[in-house]
Amino acid sequence: MTTTPSTRTVGARRSAARSSTTCSTSRQRGPACVPAPAKPCRRRAGRWFPYGTGAIVTEQKVTPHREPYGEFEGSAVERFVLSSTEGASVAILSFGAVIQELWIPGRDGERANVVLGFAGIDGYVAKNPHFGSVLGRLANRLRGACFELDGTTYNVTTNKPPHSAHGGARPFDRYVWSPEIMEVEGATGVRLTHISPDGDEGYPGELTASVTYSLTSENALRLDYHATTTAPTVVNLTNHSYFNLAGEGSGTVEDHLLQLDCDQFTMTDPDQIPTGQLGTVESTGLDFRTARRVGDALRDASDPEIRTARGVDHNFVVNRPMPDDATLRRAAWLMDPASGRVMETWTTEPGVQVYTGNSLDGSLTGYSGRLYRQADAVCFETQHFPNSPNEPSFPTVVLRPGEELRSTTIYRFSAE
Repeated sequence: MTTTPSTRTVGARRSAARSSTTCSTSRQRGPACVPAPAKPCRRRAGRWFPYGTGAIVTEQKVTPHREPYGEFEGSAVERFVLSSTEGASVAILSFGAVIQELWIPGRDGERANVVLGFAGIDGYVAKNPHFGSVLGRLANRLRGACFELDGTTYNVTTNKPPHSAHGGARPFDRYVWSPEIMEVEGATGVRLTHISPDGDEGYPGELTASVTYSLTSENALRLDYHATTTAPTVVNLTNHSYFNLAGEGSGTVEDHLLQLDCDQFTMTDPDQIPTGQLGTVESTGLDFRTARRVGDALRDASDPEIRTARGVDHNFVVNRPMPDDATLRRAAWLMDPASGRVMETWTTEPGVQVYTGNSLDGSLTGYSGRLYRQADAVCFETQHFPNSPNEPSFPTVVLRPGEELRSTTIYRFSAE
C-alpha cells in the first residue's frame, strides 16, 4: 500500500510527540551585470496577487541563462539568470543558493541592483555575512548550542559562543548546491538542492533540502523551500538577502519607509536569543505597524531592544487569524521614496527577522566597488522563531521521516 507523506504545517504549534523539556542551558537575558530583459521596462498598475489569497500571476516563461562561475572545493559553481518581461532580472549562484543580483525598475524605468553582494565567487568564499544565501540546517540562534528531541540531547557546533547561529560553523551557504531548471506554476525557475548528512554540525538525520527560485511576469521573486529527513530532526530555512531599494552601494537605507504587519515580536535576552515571551510592539522603537523611516528607529536610543542589537535585529510575529494559519500573508512593506521602488514580503512562515545590517563595518567591498557600512541594507529573513527547539510554546521546527517541510516566501516589487 502506498502512503502519502505528511507535510509539516508552517506556523503550527509544537506537536504532542515532541519532547516538552529543554536542554539545561542558561536563560540569561566581477562579472558582467545581469543582461537586460528583451522588453523595455514599464510600470503596471495591476497587483501581483490578491491580498490574502496567495494567488500569483506566473504566466511568463523566459528560459534562464546558465553559465559557469568558477569552482569551490573542486565542485563547479554555476550562475543562473532569470528575467521577467516587465523589467526585473535575478542572478542565482549554485554556491550557497545565493541571490547575487536583483535588478528592479523604479518609477522612471531605470533599473538598479537592490541586493548587496560581491562581483565574484571569491567574495562569497571569504569573509561574508551571508549575503543573499540560504541558511540551515537551523537558521538564526540556538541557545547553548543544544536541544532535546525525543528524550535525547543533541549538542551542535558552537559558532557564536556559547550558542550556535545559522546552522553552525559551516552553514548551508558554504556548499555548492545541485541545480535543476524547472517550472513553478507556469514560471521557469531553478531548483537548488543540498543534502546534509546525518550528524552534520551535530544535527540528527540526513536532510535533503531544496529551494526553488522563480521570477514571475509581474516582477515577483518566489522562493519555495522543501525538505525531508531520514530521522527526527529540527529544520529552519531562510534566505539572508540584504535589500537596498535605492540600489546596492548607494549608502544608507535610513530614508527608506518600512511597515510591518506584525503586532508582536519575540523578546530577547542580552545575547539576542528569545526568552520565550512575546512582546507587543506598541510604545516601543519596534512599532512599524504604520510606515516610518528606518532611521527613526535606529536613532531610538531609549529602546533597550534596539540598544542591545545596535539597531533592528529582531524576529517579528507575522499577523495571522489563527496560529496554525499557513497561507501567504504579507509580513513587510518597504519603499525608497527617491526611486519609487516598493518591495512587499509575503510568506507562509510565522516570523520574519528584520535586520538592518548592524555588523557591516566598512571592511567589505561590494558588487559596485563601494564599502558596505551599518544600515546600508535591511534583511527580511522569513522563518520559524529563533531558538524554537528549546521553546515549547513556539511553532514547531521538528521534522520527522515521512513528513515534508514546505514553505513559500515571495518578494513582490513595484514602483510608485
